[in-house]
Amino acid sequence: MGKDVIVACDFSSKEQVFTFLDKFTGRKPFVKIGMELYYAEGPEIVRQIKARGHKIFLDLKLHDIPNTVKKAMAVLSGLDVDMCNVHAAGTSAMMRAALEGLTRPDGSRPLLIAVTQLTSTDEDSMRRELLIDRPLDQVVMSYAQTAKEAGLDGVVCSPLEAGKVHQACGDGFVTVTPGVRFADGDVGDQKRVTTPEKARELDSDYIVVGRPITAAADPVAAYERCVKEFVG
Repeated sequence: MGKDVIVACDFSSKEQVFTFLDKFTGRKPFVKIGMELYYAEGPEIVRQIKARGHKIFLDLKLHDIPNTVKKAMAVLSGLDVDMCNVHAAGTSAMMRAALEGLTRPDGSRPLLIAVTQLTSTDEDSMRRELLIDRPLDQVVMSYAQTAKEAGLDGVVCSPLEAGKVHQACGDGFVTVTPGVRFADGDVGDQKRVTTPEKARELDSDYIVVGRPITAAADPVAAYERCVKEFVG
């Protein structure tokens, strides 16, 4: 599986995202559309960005009863995205329902991955607030294995956990890893972070990078730097 950098387009309007994407006159980056942009502009923004030639990770993190998630995924399957996700905490029944809803009549579908624990979550808050007493690594591996058994293609996890996920679930099980910052950058609000180069060493398949690219003085140069450090 080829590695790639996914740019988190966490903008609040189509004007902002198009101003950003217009800078990329050469290579079209794989982009992530999250809640902020999707809720501001609706499904049409997905169609418009797809029409520009970008691969899309639709990052809505569905988490509800299985039937509701199945119906929502059936709607999202019509948007021609390349990847979408659910929360693994929704249980294997919900993940199987998501997969069923996402699969089109011809059998095709986007990649479906599951969020294990958010990179803003550390072990202390997991214990105190979520009442999960197992070690963080153990929780992530359990969620990943449950996702694989449910038929999903991979998980969202920290780069620090990517290698262990591959050991537990196989090299073909995709690891999508946010929490990536340049060595000379600000870590922001994320706790479990690393650099693009280190993420490559840790065996991440995809890294998701937002502010280090979108807020850079030269976003295209920052993107190319990230690709060079991660993909080589």
